[in-house]
Amino acid sequence: MKVLLSLCIICVSSLSFGQYALVWADEFDDNELNLNKWSYDLGQGDWGWGNNELQFYTNNAANINVDTGYLHIIAKSQQFAGANYTSAKIKTKVLYEFTYGRVEARIKIPYGQGMWPAFWMLGANIDDVSWPYCGEIDVMEHINNETVIHGTHHYDNNGHVYSGNSVVCDASEFQTYSIEWSPNSIKWYLNGIMYFQTSIGSSAVSKEEFHSPFYLILNLAVGGNWPGNPDGSTQFPATMVVDYVRVYQNEFTLVNENSMDNDFKVYPNPANDLLTISKDQFDANYSIFNIHGQEMVSVLNKNPTIDVSYLDEGVYYIKIQKSDGSYSTSVFVKQ
Repeated sequence: MKVLLSLCIICVSSLSFGQYALVWADEFDDNELNLNKWSYDLGQGDWGWGNNELQFYTNNAANINVDTGYLHIIAKSQQFAGANYTSAKIKTKVLYEFTYGRVEARIKIPYGQGMWPAFWMLGANIDDVSWPYCGEIDVMEHINNETVIHGTHHYDNNGHVYSGNSVVCDASEFQTYSIEWSPNSIKWYLNGIMYFQTSIGSSAVSKEEFHSPFYLILNLAVGGNWPGNPDGSTQFPATMVVDYVRVYQNEFTLVNENSMDNDFKVYPNPANDLLTISKDQFDANYSIFNIHGQEMVSVLNKNPTIDVSYLDEGVYYIKIQKSDGSYSTSVFVKQ
């Protein structure tokens, strides 16, 4: 399994969240969507964004706007560019992509036959490898008039594979949806209570997708293979309201503003006895931590080859710190 950590940190806050620090957020406090943080997906996509969805996504204020501290995504029943419905979809692709952390949003969504709101993530390499090879993490999905929400992950294992769980929820009222994503697992939470987890560590089968950068997505789809089409009972306009979106990371996944260019690689990965760093980091201090944050070794070493034979099997962080205080991090698996 190839496990590399690549982070793009736009802003860093000192606000702590348990063991985490807030590294990226949108509180939607401006009067319009922040295009330094989000971009639009527009149109109908290939065969309805891959799901036979019926909406045409626009960037019109009638379909998406920010007002009084909330993002509104609005699905409407209207003829537009050959479609019978309009709505909106936004993403952080290119603008903000990250690996591991706590992802959280406070959202309320519309009920109705054919409604499909979601807060989710895709692997940033989707254009290179396609779906599902890029991986997908659905923090929250809801369809129709169900009294549950769903948390799911999708990946490739000789074809599309997915698993997840659902939990009872009145999603028409504001609820907090989150995941905690680490090198070992992904855990899904509703209002801070975990309802599903999955292993992505060294013992997991064919889940390499979940050790690379992902980006965030918010959308309100209409119709599609899963929810089916709207009917006479469906009320339009239907509005998805987002209070905030936040990403937290801990010190082992956080790269600060003074970090080195994160262009080094560690190999082989997984490693047995020796781990090699792809370029000379000069008089760099190499520190290795386990997933619980315990420092296993710290040594000043010009040699880019490190003995890891004494480590137990599992996932580890390596931190490379130079004399000027700058540092980079990566992740490797000991087998």
